[in-house]
This record gives sequence, structure tokens and C-alpha cells, in this order.
Amino acid sequence: MSNYQEEIAKILRCSPNVIFDLEGRMNDCAGKSGILEELWRENNQIIENRIKRLGINNLSAEKIFTSLINKISKADKIFVQRLGNISLTQVADCQRVLDFLYTHLPPLKGFFIKKEKAKELLIKEPPQKILSYLGYNDVKEMIDKEDLDEIFAALRFVEDNQWLNQVFFKQYEDLKSEDFESREVKLKALSIKWKGAAEKFVIKKYHNISHLKEFGVVFVIPVVLNIPGEVLRMISLILHYYYEVKFYSDIFRQYSKDNDFAQKLITILKGDLGGQLDRRAKCQWLIIQQYLAKDNENDPRLFVPHVNPEAVHWYKAENDMAKFGQWLEGIEEDFSFWEGISWVGKYFLNQEGKEELVSFDLIDNTMSLVKEKERIKYLYHQQEALWNEIFARYFSHEELEKKIKENLIKGTIDL
Repeated sequence: MSNYQEEIAKILRCSPNVIFDLEGRMNDCAGKSGILEELWRENNQIIENRIKRLGINNLSAEKIFTSLINKISKADKIFVQRLGNISLTQVADCQRVLDFLYTHLPPLKGFFIKKEKAKELLIKEPPQKILSYLGYNDVKEMIDKEDLDEIFAALRFVEDNQWLNQVFFKQYEDLKSEDFESREVKLKALSIKWKGAAEKFVIKKYHNISHLKEFGVVFVIPVVLNIPGEVLRMISLILHYYYEVKFYSDIFRQYSKDNDFAQKLITILKGDLGGQLDRRAKCQWLIIQQYLAKDNENDPRLFVPHVNPEAVHWYKAENDMAKFGQWLEGIEEDFSFWEGISWVGKYFLNQEGKEELVSFDLIDNTMSLVKEKERIKYLYHQQEALWNEIFARYFSHEELEKKIKENLIKGTIDL
């Protein structure tokens, strides 16, 4: 067993034998060798470089972690200032953030429910709580006078889940590919009228962003939580959802000609997919749609070779955020620091002399900053990014995404 295999396994919290076995199988499948050793060497080089850029000599786990989140806090303040001291309680300021992103992001076209079909769904099963909240008695009048994107967004935070899943979304069982069309993914700041209805949703989710995979909208609710790092966290989620909506719409289109299209659509939207590893397979990876560690950090699926589409979207979002210094002149160091290091991490000794994992992932550290008062430290984005990075090093990030899309419903990638 090599040192690099043991170190990688330690970060991923799995048995070194899992990494040893995986490397042998991947070497055979890809016809490559030395990939993991080079990955670990690069991990250490990146950490050495970033610690130097942080300008710290005390290499305790606490000092490195604190320096990382302080860097994000500074970047968050600079970003807010450069965009005109924006406030997330103002719709115009939220829209300014979205316009800033639109200016620099590639336009993405997806495969989404037609607007006319969406109106039919609302008319057939009127959302009573939304009607009441807006003061309408007639759903057709509401549709005529209100923004359709906002009504569809409000379904997520005004109506209760039982009605949504058992009544409204049940209509999806009858959807056909003809009910979908190609249009661009939309970023939208909801009007201030929704603030009151959305506050419970925001408090529960602890952020003010959500999305509609089947409708092609990423929306921002104009509610502020008054916490450090809030703006960068908001932007990171917008970017993540922007790529996620496109990702899933590609899968919808992929199955659009199948006879069971509607059932596959519903299965994908529920996100309850999952395969099982076949130990007899030559080389197999699980596809895990969620961050399992959020609910159970000891879920056994976390300790076997797996890839995660969530980490694919974060990979793109973090690469975009690393370019903010190019997009906003004069602040390159504040953001280029995070470029290409979502998978990087290592154990350092803490002040008690115990080993502690430090994640260099931008999202882990942004989320940790947001939760700083609660002393919550995030690590799982880096760990999942590392599993994805191992797969991508043998093939590519493009091939990783392609394989996940092709095999999402099956739940495993067989090489």
C-alpha cells in the first residue's frame, strides 16, 4: 500500500483497500498509470502555494481554516462594493447581480415545459394558497395579470408539499415530449410582493435561491439573512443551479422520445435514484445524486467509488467565481486563489495536537463562513469533488458529465 493511496483514502474516509483496488481497476480500464500518485503530488503543491499566498507561518488546522474564511469574507465585501453596495432586500440589486452574471456567462438552452402547457396545469389544478395570497378568485385572471415565471416559482414556497406532490405534480404523469420546448435558462429576481410568503422558506433553507428544473428558471427571493458571506453564497448557488437546470434538461431531452418519458421525468425530478455496485463488475462507479453526508455522514455509499452530479455543477460554478477578478477589474487575487482547487484538502494538526481535515474548496469555506456563529465546518463538497476528480483524471470532466447523464437512471457507470 502506497502512502498516496492511504492519504487519499483518509480524506475520503474509506478503507485504503478501496483506493488500492480502484486504482488497479481504473489503470486497466483507461490504460493509464500513475494518475493517483500525480493527483496527490499536485494536491500538496497546490496547498503549499495557497498557504504561501495566504501569508501564514502557523500551519495549525485552525489558523489555515480561519485564514481561508477570512479571505472569502474580504472577497464578499469587495464584491458587494464593486457592484454598488448592493442589498439583497432590494429587487433591483438582486437583478443587478443576475445581470452581472448574464453578461459573462454562456447562454444555456434547455428543454423545458412550454409556457402554454404550464398555464394549462395551473388552470386544471389551481394553486389555492397563491390565489389567496395574491387576492384572486379566478386562476385565469391571475395568469393574465401575473408573471407566469413567478407563479411557478411560488409553487415551491407558498403551496404545501402534500398538495404539490399528490395533486399538482401528479399532472406530470401525462406530460409528453410535445409539451416541451427549447429555450434559454432564465435567472430571475422575484418581485417584492413574494417576500412575506417566502420568509419561512428562506429560514428553513437558510438561503434565498431555488430553481425549477422542468421550467428552466433559477430565482432569487429578495430576503436578506444579514450574515457574513451572504452575497457570495447567493451567487455560488445561482451559478450552481444555472448549470444544474441545463444538466437535467439535457437528460429530459435524452429521454424525450421514449414511451415512458413522463415516468422517467418524474423519477429524475424526485431525485431518489440509486444503483448498487456489482462486485463482479470490472470497474463500476455509483452515481449519487445528493450530498448524503448532509443527513448521514456515515452512509455506506460514501465509502465506495462514486460520482456526484452536484459536484459537477459546483465545479463549473467555482471556475466561474475564480474569474470574478477578471470580470471586476482590480480584484483578481481575491478570486483567482480558488481556481481549480475544489477537490484539494489535507489533514493538519490542530492546537490540541489532533489531526483535522482542512478543505480548500470555495463552497465548503463559503458555507462555513455563513455558519461561523454556529461553529459548523463544511467538508463534504471537497470530498465529493475529489471522487469526481479521480474519475476525471482518468478520462476528462466532459466524459464524467456525459457518463452521468447517460447512466443517471441506472445509477451506476460501468467501464
